[in-house]
Amino acid sequence: MGKLTKRKQVLSIMKDMDASEYARKSSVIVNHLIDSKEYSKAETIGVTISRFPEVDTISLIETAWKAGKKVAVPKCDSSTREMDFRIITSFDDLETVYMDLKEPAIGKTESVAKAAIDLQIVPGVVYSDEGYRIGFGGGYYDRYLTDYEGERLSLAFEVQTAYDIPVEEHDIPVNKIITENGIIQCRMIRERK
Repeated sequence: MGKLTKRKQVLSIMKDMDASEYARKSSVIVNHLIDSKEYSKAETIGVTISRFPEVDTISLIETAWKAGKKVAVPKCDSSTREMDFRIITSFDDLETVYMDLKEPAIGKTESVAKAAIDLQIVPGVVYSDEGYRIGFGGGYYDRYLTDYEGERLSLAFEVQTAYDIPVEEHDIPVNKIITENGIIQCRMIRERK
């Protein structure tokens, strides 16, 4: 089964979740992250503004603000497929762009250097237990992560994990996947192989 087919199949499963199941599982996943050493040590967190059926990141962002952490959200350049992470201090710092995505407004936010982001939460649709992922198809994160040296992990529903994914040379895996059932230690799994 190819990447496109897997992406469609998993998105379809995710979209079948009812609102209460989606909210409950998202909350459990976010709480697992907040309890992690990666989160507690991070001063600046890179994260996208989620949309259903992705794990809801809104409560995570609010919790990070309350804890005094900085939150950096990507501004995407579709012509270069590169991202500029910018600090947001309120949801009013966002604007709606193509495909109804929420991104930081340039005039309201400041860019943050890649090296200043301690924890990068990498979005995706389909994951292998080794931490390889099939994203939404733009390749933005594969480009971004090539020289990113901070912690990288993903938030995913259990139904998104344990797939066999073909690995390409440019693919950069995450080190952990946090699901409603716990934490998949991807780096340890890769090291055992």
